[in-house]
Amino acid sequence: MLKELIDQFYLDRHRDREQYHFYITDAGKCGRAIFFKFKNVPREQMEARILRLFDHGDYIQMQILNTLFSLGIVRSSEVQIPPQALVSGRADAIITLNNELYVVDFKSMNSMIFRKLQEPKEENVNQIQLYLHYFKIEKGILLYMSKDTSELKDFIISYNPKLVQGLLTGLEDLDKKIKADIIPERLADWPQNWQCQYCQFKDICASSDEGEVKWADFKKKIEKLGEQVV
Repeated sequence: MLKELIDQFYLDRHRDREQYHFYITDAGKCGRAIFFKFKNVPREQMEARILRLFDHGDYIQMQILNTLFSLGIVRSSEVQIPPQALVSGRADAIITLNNELYVVDFKSMNSMIFRKLQEPKEENVNQIQLYLHYFKIEKGILLYMSKDTSELKDFIISYNPKLVQGLLTGLEDLDKKIKADIIPERLADWPQNWQCQYCQFKDICASSDEGEVKWADFKKKIEKLGEQVV
């Protein structure tokens, strides 16, 4: 009885909503999945158990941030990027080490993935690069923590303007497709790409062609299949 109440609380709190702007976490991600979020396409519901894991990760990040505050090196925490039209985001912390500023982004994962981690994940590098760009800071730190063992790994990331420009161009192109109602093409390595494995839209994506598709045509197709699209 209590389990059901708790599960429903998490499901209600994380009920899927239409997306209206890009987040920094969208940088470099599958454009088709982001398009579907903007159009509020029906998606697989995430399990309450997974949502609780996200909360656990947030708790771990608060613990780390408290430690950094105790060390006296935090300049700012939960820092919003300067307002602009394309994307929004919030960095975990900006710190000072050896008289240098760093943007810090915390990531938590299970011990099995943590043990295999030899370099920072590409999607995490993309995110922190945009933070460096918008805060005009030259260096960042990706700090990973194992949820099971509390082990830590960190990686220093230097600002890469060429990478940032590619990420921003990708978001700008995706923005044009969303406004023009053109569904982006699938990822080149679909469905083996890691994003496909966890995508809430994988079934509906599989029912579409691999190339770009007109949203109006695709909406008619999935409505015939019994889906209701807003």
